[in-house]
Amino acid sequence: MAQPGGGMPDMQQILQQAQKMQEQLLSAQQELAEAEVTGSAGGGLVTATVSGGMELKNLTIDPKVVDPDDVETLSDLVVAAVRDATANAQKLTEEKMGPLAGGLDGGMPDLGGLGLPGA
Repeated sequence: MAQPGGGMPDMQQILQQAQKMQEQLLSAQQELAEAEVTGSAGGGLVTATVSGGMELKNLTIDPKVVDPDDVETLSDLVVAAVRDATANAQKLTEEKMGPLAGGLDGGMPDLGGLGLPGA
């Protein structure tokens, strides 16, 4: 028979921690879905706005960069701006989700059977 406090984790406490972490995770996911992050190229000639969910929301092109004889440069600037915005959105995701993902990956017993996101 196991002694109280004999090293066995308190299942109720573990479940409460898991519930709290799940709520924080859902909150962070909601914040990310609503967030918009920008990126630019060509010193701001092309600016892209991406959601926290990596969806391209807006693209602004300065008319100075529009040259019918050099469409390739414009294409390159658009790609660079979208990549910059996407990288910034990824950084935001890591900032928001990093601490939560760390909590799910370590320090907690395997909760994979509970159907928690990220577990």
